[in-house]
Amino acid sequence: MPRIFLLLGLLALAYAFLAGLRTVSDSDLGWQMATGRWFVEHRQIPSVDVLSYTAQGRPWIYPVGGELFFYGAYLLGGYALISWIGAVACCGTVALLLRKGSAVSAGIAILAVPLIAYRTAPRADMFTAVLFAAFLSLLWENYQTGRARLWLLPLLMVAWVNLHPGFLAGVALMVAYAGLELSEAIAGRARRQAALQCLRRASRWLFLTAIATLANPWGWGIYRGLIREGRANAQQHFWIGEWHSIRLTWDAISSASTLRQTGGAIYLLLAIALVAALVALLRAQVGAALLLLGATVPAVRYLRMGGVFACVVVVIGGSVLSSALSGWASRVKPVRARAYVEAAVVVLFAALAVLRSFDLITNRHYFRGTDESSFGAGLGWWFPERAAEFIVREKLPGEIFNAYGHGGYLTWALGPDRRDYIDGRAIPFGVDRMRRAGELLASSPDSSVWQEEVARYSINAVILPLARYDGISFVRLPDFCESKRWKLVYLDEVSAVFVRRTPQNEELVQRFPAECATAPMPAQPPGNSRAEAFNTWANAASVLATLGRNSEALEANSKALSIFPDSSFLHWNRGDLLFAMGKLGESEQEYLTAVALDPNEDAWGALARSYRKRGRYPAAVSAMRHQTRLSLRPYLPLLDLGYFYVDLHQPDEALKTFDEAVRKAPKGISPEDTGFFDSTVAEGRAAAWIELGDLKKATAYQEEGAGLASPDSPEPWVRLAKLYKLDGRAEDASRAEEQAARATENRDRKTRD
Repeated sequence: MPRIFLLLGLLALAYAFLAGLRTVSDSDLGWQMATGRWFVEHRQIPSVDVLSYTAQGRPWIYPVGGELFFYGAYLLGGYALISWIGAVACCGTVALLLRKGSAVSAGIAILAVPLIAYRTAPRADMFTAVLFAAFLSLLWENYQTGRARLWLLPLLMVAWVNLHPGFLAGVALMVAYAGLELSEAIAGRARRQAALQCLRRASRWLFLTAIATLANPWGWGIYRGLIREGRANAQQHFWIGEWHSIRLTWDAISSASTLRQTGGAIYLLLAIALVAALVALLRAQVGAALLLLGATVPAVRYLRMGGVFACVVVVIGGSVLSSALSGWASRVKPVRARAYVEAAVVVLFAALAVLRSFDLITNRHYFRGTDESSFGAGLGWWFPERAAEFIVREKLPGEIFNAYGHGGYLTWALGPDRRDYIDGRAIPFGVDRMRRAGELLASSPDSSVWQEEVARYSINAVILPLARYDGISFVRLPDFCESKRWKLVYLDEVSAVFVRRTPQNEELVQRFPAECATAPMPAQPPGNSRAEAFNTWANAASVLATLGRNSEALEANSKALSIFPDSSFLHWNRGDLLFAMGKLGESEQEYLTAVALDPNEDAWGALARSYRKRGRYPAAVSAMRHQTRLSLRPYLPLLDLGYFYVDLHQPDEALKTFDEAVRKAPKGISPEDTGFFDSTVAEGRAAAWIELGDLKKATAYQEEGAGLASPDSPEPWVRLAKLYKLDGRAEDASRAEEQAARATENRDRKTRD
């Protein structure tokens, strides 16, 4: 067994290192390095926002140690060194987990690498992953032997509290450890004295570690900052992907459970945790079972917690299962049979590690999915590096509007002279600023919404994200291209820069007469590497498709597919192009290929749209059901399905679907989406009750929907007026028509402005 542990452990470490060695792609790293730079320049730790022009001066507390670390690393070796640090962090985390491990824990570690790599991407959160593994390893060792070097805990906590707010996870681990020892003292007579003795010896170090959390520039104040941060994060889960819960549906599990699909790691570890907890209960290890079961709760609730959960499963689950398997193996008398089984398991895990490492090195892992990195060191492809250089070189005056994802990078790349509109910090921005940024991106650039924001903050330029993931789908690029108030001055395959049409900018516009319809795409020849060429052509295809330059988009798409033909996204993108060109049969085949390669929410949704267009309604319903079961926001595709049932004259199914959407919607969604969800549900129910012939119920729901609708949406009031007329309520119909007229006037005024 020691030899097996050594072999699997080395494979896990090598795999972890390769998984961590990728281009920098996290959007938060930028504002963290910018804060480190600000500290060095001002010799002062900020307690208020100093990076934005929209939240400047608002309270903001964040440990500065991690920010200084990455700023210093950049000065020493640029983004390449930061990438190598990520690889070391991922490998180091696995090494800490296996410090006192077994062959079983090494095997679990191989399965856990994708989740650990996700949390050790270079940003301050990386330190929480590493230090959580160190705390867990020490505390579990002390539980098992009573002889761990717990004096390290206070020292590690002093570092942790000054590196990342996740130090609270260390406090939670200490509480869990104390509870574990107490449970042994209460329930296990055999270990009662030993457990109490271990707890007494550990108590002073646990106390000192708790006190060490105050060794930060704000003392107790850091906890007030964490409370504010927690409240903001609780609201952010409507927008931020890592705060969504995982999908526990058969579609989600089966689509992620292939050898080369690392998205299934969380499901495998959940299964291992449950099995290990059951084994622990059967062996009277109640504390271990409770720890394993308790760790599953945040892992299921938040994608972000998958890495921490993986650490718990490797250390505790590995220990429980290793002990149990050793006992069971001793009962297997044919030694040769046992050796064959062990060899087969080792070969299986080794093959998995080697296969996935191969996928990383060849970029198959990154090309196949929606990862915004590529293998190797340096800056990720999706950042607006060239656009930022253009802004600096041409000295664009005034403030610059940026989307949420770009903010972190831009405050670093354009600072310290320039500040950002918004970035990834929950505090000081909060939900209101995030909602405002989203509202702007969803509105016409010539609307009054934009004009109000421009006047308030003296915004002179806009930089739009156009990357194929988390970029171009969130902006209205064609509207900006046709705008009367904004003019394109820079365009490449990942970003665009527009300036206001003012006399101040006229000279710049004349020097850079870029046009969306004719600008070369890609903006410059792709790099020499396979990864650079693939990402360049794939992004160019998305931008060209959005601009309606379909023949050019198809050509770019073909070039990207020639580099890597197994990209689900590219086949989906090609299907959209063919769909827009009226080639429905060809587009459907592309959608089917996309679903076969990666059955994700978007691919199923596109296939459903194709089926609906071709009149294949049962197939469309089936595809929409698949889309719902894979969605992180299932309540949204359920709305579409409910309305589709109305169109199919199946009102009973529609009402059931609307009810299902409401059940699956998170609490408080209406205040966060300004009433859109509840308004849409109410109007859908009204339409269903019309089909059922119940005018009173239909009118009541339509009244609810109109009351929740946007003030510049006349359609709900028009529909309500028609229902009133059918019910003989002429005065009510007249009032509804007046409300519709006011809403139309509001909308027209915004358009004119």
